[in-house]
Amino acid sequence: MTAAEPLDTHVVVVGAGMVAHRFVDSLLSRAGEGWRVTVIGDEPRAPYDRVGLTSFFAGANADDLTLDPAVLADDRVRFLAGDAVARIDRDTRIVETASGLRVGYDRVVLATGSYAARPPVEGSDRDGCFVYRTLDDVERVRAYVEDRRRELGRPLTGVVIGGGLLGLEAAGALQSLDVACTVLQALDRLMPAQLDLPSGAALGRLIEARGIAVRTGVITTRIDADESGHVRGMDFEDGEHLAADIVILSVGVRPYDALARDAALEIHPRGGVVIDDGCGTSDPLVLAIGEVANHGGMCVGLVAPGYAMAEVAATRLLGGDATFPGYDLSTKLKLSGVDVASFGDAFATTPGALDVVYADPVAGVYKKLVVSDDAKTLLGGILVGDASAYGSLRPLVGSALGADPVTYLMPEGGVAAPTTELPDEALVCSCNSVSAGTIRRAVHEDGCTDVAGVKACTKAGSACGSCVAMVKKIVGAELQKSGATLSSALCEHFDMSRRQLFDAVRVSGLTTFSAVIERFGSGRGCDICKPALASILSTLTGRHVLDGENAALQDTNDHVMANLQKDGSYSVVPRIPGGEVTPEGLILIGEVAKDFGLYTKITGGQRIDLFGARLEQLPDIWGRLVEGGFESGHAYGKSLRTVKSCVGSTWCRYGVQDSVGMAVRLELRYRGLRSPHKLKLGVSGCARECAEARGKDVGVIATEAGWNMYVGGNGGFTPRHATLLAEGLSDAELLTAIDRFLMYYIFTADRLQRTAPWLEDLDGGIEGLRAVIFEDRLGIGDDLDAAMAAHIGSYEDEWKATLEDPEKLRRFASFVNAPTTPDPSLAYTVERGQPRPATAAERTDGGILIAGTTLEVRR
Repeated sequence: MTAAEPLDTHVVVVGAGMVAHRFVDSLLSRAGEGWRVTVIGDEPRAPYDRVGLTSFFAGANADDLTLDPAVLADDRVRFLAGDAVARIDRDTRIVETASGLRVGYDRVVLATGSYAARPPVEGSDRDGCFVYRTLDDVERVRAYVEDRRRELGRPLTGVVIGGGLLGLEAAGALQSLDVACTVLQALDRLMPAQLDLPSGAALGRLIEARGIAVRTGVITTRIDADESGHVRGMDFEDGEHLAADIVILSVGVRPYDALARDAALEIHPRGGVVIDDGCGTSDPLVLAIGEVANHGGMCVGLVAPGYAMAEVAATRLLGGDATFPGYDLSTKLKLSGVDVASFGDAFATTPGALDVVYADPVAGVYKKLVVSDDAKTLLGGILVGDASAYGSLRPLVGSALGADPVTYLMPEGGVAAPTTELPDEALVCSCNSVSAGTIRRAVHEDGCTDVAGVKACTKAGSACGSCVAMVKKIVGAELQKSGATLSSALCEHFDMSRRQLFDAVRVSGLTTFSAVIERFGSGRGCDICKPALASILSTLTGRHVLDGENAALQDTNDHVMANLQKDGSYSVVPRIPGGEVTPEGLILIGEVAKDFGLYTKITGGQRIDLFGARLEQLPDIWGRLVEGGFESGHAYGKSLRTVKSCVGSTWCRYGVQDSVGMAVRLELRYRGLRSPHKLKLGVSGCARECAEARGKDVGVIATEAGWNMYVGGNGGFTPRHATLLAEGLSDAELLTAIDRFLMYYIFTADRLQRTAPWLEDLDGGIEGLRAVIFEDRLGIGDDLDAAMAAHIGSYEDEWKATLEDPEKLRRFASFVNAPTTPDPSLAYTVERGQPRPATAAERTDGGILIAGTTLEVRR
C-alpha cells in the first residue's frame, strides 16, 4: 500500500469479465484485511470464460465456463451482478448504478471491456442478425436456430460477416448447429490482422475443407427480410444476392468507453481510455484495464494483455512499480480441425527482417518464421495447418534460435527441431504472464515436480493451455539439472516404465509373469509390478484374470471379482449397459438383494450396487444374476466401468440421436477392456449434456451433424473436463476413433495414469492425438484396430467362466475347512430399511446379524 492509500481502501471494479476477475484475484491474494472490493457487472451472471464461448455449442453450459467462484466469494468482496454502472462522479467519488445504488470509492478500476461492432449495412438490425460476443449472444443464436428450423421445417443456411478469429469461431458454432455456413471477408484473406496473403490463402483452403464456404473481397450493402421480418438474404456491392436464414456480424469490437467519456476522462481519438504504463488514467484515482484501455494508441481485444494489465494495476495499488510491457498479439485459432497460430512480428515490419518459409499446399501447411537480418534472432511467425510448434516457438520471440531457422519448420519425420533452452525472461504463459524463470523457481524454490504443481503455484497453463507442453519440458529439464529427475521405472524389479514394459511383453510374446520378470526384470516382484503386469498380460492375451499363475498377480478386488468394503464384505455390480434395464431385470436384482440381505444403491454410473456380500456367497449371487442374463460389471478392475447415457431421441423431445443405443453399443464393445486405470464413458443425446459426457474419459455428444467426441475427462481428486477431439462423426467413424483412442492410451500410458494426465503428457497434446487417430501419423492405426478387434473377439464374462470352472470356485470360501461357514466378524443393523455395518456398540448391545440368507435379530 502506498503512503497515500487509506488504511481501509475501497476499490470499485466497474465490469465483471475475465480481466476484472483476474484483477480481483491478483489484488486480494496479496492484500491484507484493510482492503474492500465491490465488483459491479451489467451481465446477470458471474464472470465466465469468454474465450471458450465456442465450447457452448459442443455441450458446455454456463456453469462450465464460470471462472473460479472462490475469488468473488472472498469476505472482502461485494459482487453486484446485472446492475450496470450509469455514472462515475469523480468530484464526490461516487459510483451510481442503473438501479440508483450509490457506492463510494477510494479507487476505481475500469474493466468495462468492449462491445461487438455492427457494420453500417442497411438491415443489420433485422430479426436473425446477431453478434457473437457474450454468453447471452450465443444462447440467443442457438435458440433462434432451433426455433427457426422448426418454423421453416428445413435445414438453415447462415452467413458470418467477418473472417477474423471470432468470425471463424462463430462459423464453427453455426456448423455445429447443422447450419450450412458461408464466411464473408471484405479484405483479400481471412484473419488479416494475423496472417499474410499466402497463409491466409492456406487457411481459406483448410476452412473450406471443413465444409465452411469462404468468400473474400466481398462487400455487403444490404440485409433483407421476408414478410415476417426475418432475415432471408443479403445483397453485395457487385449486385449479387446470397440467401441466408441467419447472419452473425463479426467485424471487430469497440472499447466500451462511454462511461469514461461521461466522466470526462481522457479518451484516445480512436477510442478507449488513455492509460500510462502503470494503467493509470487522467484521474489519479482511476485505473483502466483490458479492452477498454488504450495504451500507445491501441485497444486490443485479447485476454492476455488484459490479464497483464490486471496484474500491473493490482501491483500499483499495493505500492509496487510494475509497468505494462505492451501488447502481446500472439493468437491461436480455436476451431476443431484447423491449426492456425500467429505470434510476434508476423508481418516482418522490423527493419532488415527476413522471412523463412515452408509451404506444402497439398498437405495444407504453411509455416513462416520472421528472423533478424543475421538469421539468429526469432522475431515472429505464422503457422497454418500445423501449429504444433507454437508452444515452443512463441516464448523464443526476441531470443536467439540457436540453430538454422529451417530446422524449426521441417515437417514431422524430417530434421528434428533443436532444443534451445529458454532464457529466464522468456514469456512462456502469455495469458498469465509467467516467464520461464518463474517456472524454474517454482521447481527449485517451491518444490514443484510436475505440471500440476507448477499450475497451482504460478497459474502457468491454467488458461488456454497452449503452453502446457513447454511448461512440462522446463519442469523436466530443471529436475534433471538438480538431480531430482523422477525415475520412470515401474518399480525396483523393473527398470522400464509401464509403456516400455508393455512394448517388451507385446514384442516378446511372453504370457506369464515369471517369464517376463526372468527376461526383463529381477527378483520376485511386488504389489506395484504384479498388478501392472497382470493388466498388461490380460490386454495382450485376452485370458481370464484367474487363469494359471497370473491369478496370483491380482489385487484383492480382481482376485475375487468384487469390491472389498471397509467391513470385510464385498459389493457386487452387474453390468447394465447404458443404464438400460428391463423390468424383469430390476425385479431379479431386487430378489437377489432381498434373498441375500444386501444393501442396494444406484451408482453414479447408472448401475445398481449390492453391498454386504460374504466371500462364499459371491458364486451363488453371480449364479442367480448370470442365469437372469446379467454379467460382471467389472466394477472391481482397472477397466471399462460404465457408459452413462441420457434417454436420447427415443424419449426426450430435445434428443437428436439415439444416445441409449449408442451407449449400449459402446459398453458391449469395450466391456472387460483392461487398462492402466479405470475408464468411464458417457453419451448425451443433445448439447444439454444430461449424461455429463464431458466429465468422462471418452464423452460423446449428439448433434444433428453427427457425434462430437471428447477425451480426457476425469473425476477424482482433480476433476477435469474432457477436450473436444472431433466433430460430426458417423457411427462407424466414432467407433474407429474410440477404438484407437482407447488402445493408444492402453499401449502408452504410465502405471495408474488416467486419461487426463496422459493426454496432458502426450507429445503434441490434443493435436498430436488427432494426428495419430485420424491421420495415422505414427503408422500404427492397423495395430490399434487389430488390438481392439482381438479384445472384442476374446471377451468372456468372468463371472460365468468362474462358475463353470471348479478350480476357480475353490477360491471363494471364508474358511478352508468350513467353506460355507459365515464370517462371524460381519454384523449388520438396519437403517432406512436396509442393512448397514453394525458399530461395535451395536454388536455388543444387540443388533442384526446376517446369517444365511435372512436377517435375524439378536436379543
